[in-house]
Amino acid sequence: MADARHDARVFLVDPARRGVLPLERFHVPRRLARTIRSDRFAIRIDCAFAAVVEGCAAPRAGRLETWINAPIQHLCEELFARGLAHSVEAWLGQHLVGGLYGVAIGGAFFGESMFSIERDASKVALAHLVGRLRVGGYRLLDTQFITEHLSLFGAEEISRAEYVDRLAQAMKARADFGRMSAQAGGAEAMQAISQAS
Repeated sequence: MADARHDARVFLVDPARRGVLPLERFHVPRRLARTIRSDRFAIRIDCAFAAVVEGCAAPRAGRLETWINAPIQHLCEELFARGLAHSVEAWLGQHLVGGLYGVAIGGAFFGESMFSIERDASKVALAHLVGRLRVGGYRLLDTQFITEHLSLFGAEEISRAEYVDRLAQAMKARADFGRMSAQAGGAEAMQAISQAS
């Protein structure tokens, strides 16, 4: 992380308690499920990675500063070029209105950040991500920290020791971010989320 957008320094964070979103217990509120199934947002995968990172780093109401600085952004773009970082994007017509990005290694996906400029856009992107991770055989969705937003979906905090154990198990898994079709709609995402592991 960085202290600010224009601070060139980067530091590592290893919290005593780690936020994770259990893929098998991901909860979708009823109203949001309707929005997902409606396909109001066109979901695209890895089409505008740099724009998603920019959207996540942009100032917004209640948060004028970001932890995403130029070195982090550059490193993420390198990981994307190597096929290790991915974006899930919510589009309304020709406009990117929300999305998220993260890093995929083994069966672990490290969610880095998300943004939304239209109501529910990032939440729909998150649901599509979870469906994709379940279909792809992932075992861990690391959120680093718990926010009120993530708590709605069943995110939980676990101890560092439990996290290290879950991470070790996830790293052994053979996962494939591209197993789910890039054209999958909301009904497919919801079906993937609801299927038993």
